Amino acid sequence: MTEPRPGRLAGKVALITGAAMGQGAAEARRFAEEGARVAVTDVLAEGARAVAGEIGASAIAVPLDVTDPQQWGDAVRATVEAFGGIDVLVNNAGIAVPPVVLEDMAWDDHRRILAVNLDGVLLGLRAVVPVMRDGRGGSIVNISSIDGIVGVAGMTSYAASKFGVTGLTRAAALELGRFGIRVNSIHPGVIASPMVDQAPPAVRARLDRLMAKQPIPRMGTPEEVANLALFLASDESSYCTGAPFVIDGGHIAGPYREGLWD
Repeated sequence: MTEPRPGRLAGKVALITGAAMGQGAAEARRFAEEGARVAVTDVLAEGARAVAGEIGASAIAVPLDVTDPQQWGDAVRATVEAFGGIDVLVNNAGIAVPPVVLEDMAWDDHRRILAVNLDGVLLGLRAVVPVMRDGRGGSIVNISSIDGIVGVAGMTSYAASKFGVTGLTRAAALELGRFGIRVNSIHPGVIASPMVDQAPPAVRARLDRLMAKQPIPRMGTPEEVANLALFLASDESSYCTGAPFVIDGGHIAGPYREGLWD
């Protein structure tokens, strides 16, 4: 009789930010399916509890505003106390605002986008690196965007934050490799998610037109991004670090990209 195959993340502990919905929730579920114990973290504490409750005993819910260093410390401590360490960090939390020309971008919106999308990633690295360095090493997966590789009109602050994540990933990989810590970035295109669902109708219509021009003419799914995150979290990617992994249906391979506004 064939023995059951162990999960691809068996024995590993993962902390995932922004995991109350969308890509983060899909990553939490997928990691747990493959044997990981998961800290489901989000500023939306009730949503995080719902996802963790769905997963069961191998998950805990931890409230986390990724812009707050103290909450990062609390989340890391709670994860270590529950599961004994941290092997994987997925910096998934992110926000955006509707497209706007750069001279009309509200300063408070700009600063908030950078605080969540870029500062939150840096704070996450700073919080988990001591645990990983003193343990078995680990894998850090930073969710950037195709807008962190090529720009997009009307999304200057968002693109700046995601370009920052791309650079932070590469620099951190150079620093942390000697400790057995790998750092990679994922660059999704347009993914069917709450962020897209909440887009204004005109923006959603433009997205639909853009998707029709892609080699794979549809939006991606959170589960597809979760599968890529699973690969990077697992030992299957043991020789990958400092690398950008694009998952966009071929969007940026096209001859041109339109902006999200006319």
